[in-house]
Amino acid sequence: MKSDYIPAPIDVSDIQLPSELCELAEIIAKNVHEVWAAGRLAEGWKYGSERNDMLRTHPGLVPYEELSETEKDYDRRTAMETLKLIQKIGFGIKKVKN
Repeated sequence: MKSDYIPAPIDVSDIQLPSELCELAEIIAKNVHEVWAAGRLAEGWKYGSERNDMLRTHPGLVPYEELSETEKDYDRRTAMETLKLIQKIGFGIKKVKN
């Protein structure tokens, strides 16, 4: 990583999500974890009580429901910031009834 790199995410602090999108954020958070875990498992990683890059073990390779709230919050923040960004740049999200 270059030492002069300064991340500059789009400021979404002025965006307030409606409650139905907060529910969607939890679904997205779980899916983000599932996608991450599937990728790790496909690369040969397995569950381990500690992360070990040499042995390819990681404590996060468990179902989303078994993650600590701290770990879940990482995925939730990613989901919430993404949903806020979608709104900030002028896109909308609409639930389609099946």
